[in-house]
Amino acid sequence: MAIPFIPEGAELTEENLQKQEEKFLEILDVLMEKATEFNVTMRVIGSIAFRIKAPEYKHIQYKNQRFLTDVDFVTYGKHITRVQDMFFDLGWTENQNVLRLFGDKRRIFYHPDQDIHSDIFIDKLRFCHPINFKKRLELDYPTISLVDLLLEKLQIVKINKKDLVDIMLLIRKYPISHQPQKDAVNIEHLAKICAGNWGWWKTATLNLDKVLQFADSYLQEEDAKIVVERINTIIDTIQTRRKTICWKLRNMIGEKMKWYNEVEEVQRD
Repeated sequence: MAIPFIPEGAELTEENLQKQEEKFLEILDVLMEKATEFNVTMRVIGSIAFRIKAPEYKHIQYKNQRFLTDVDFVTYGKHITRVQDMFFDLGWTENQNVLRLFGDKRRIFYHPDQDIHSDIFIDKLRFCHPINFKKRLELDYPTISLVDLLLEKLQIVKINKKDLVDIMLLIRKYPISHQPQKDAVNIEHLAKICAGNWGWWKTATLNLDKVLQFADSYLQEEDAKIVVERINTIIDTIQTRRKTICWKLRNMIGEKMKWYNEVEEVQRD
């Protein structure tokens, strides 16, 4: 598989990963500037968002050879026509298959010169567990909020190393808080979601446990100590939050019934 802005056969060294990141950030800057011009509210998600929010700890990604593949966003449904127009104005083209099948939920646009694409998710992320962004995109800029970035990773049932690294990067950088704060992870928002949805609780707590298991392998000792302490606080907050009746009823069924949505692979043109 070709990796954007990495020469074919080149090693994933820190220098090459930094150069790749610079190219992606140039593209991101153009897109965000164009979004302002077209009066579009959209926020960055994915691995590049984690680097933006924690630049002093991105060496963790470099160490684990975490490379970038695309630049993705969430936007509001009321803005999607303007999003389309801004991409077309920049010469990007659209995946017509995705437009036809999922146009009210997701759009995909391709860069005119580089082998990269941009996924645009509309109002929600709809993967293993939904994340609703109604009235939440204004909480931060240019990325979604810190807790929403955490949710983006915690909803993944088959989580892998790169996603665990992203979680560790975020948790290492930012303190946790029980109140909404721009520069802290609002774990009350996470706990509320998990208290009302057993499936969300199940997947999130499994993934948080995996962070605890692998922190020592992926991080230096001092970094791992801080991450483990904060993850344990998040788990305690989730577990002690009073659960809803719906949660308790679903808990009686447990793993006998699948608790997550299967993620369909999008067919690209």
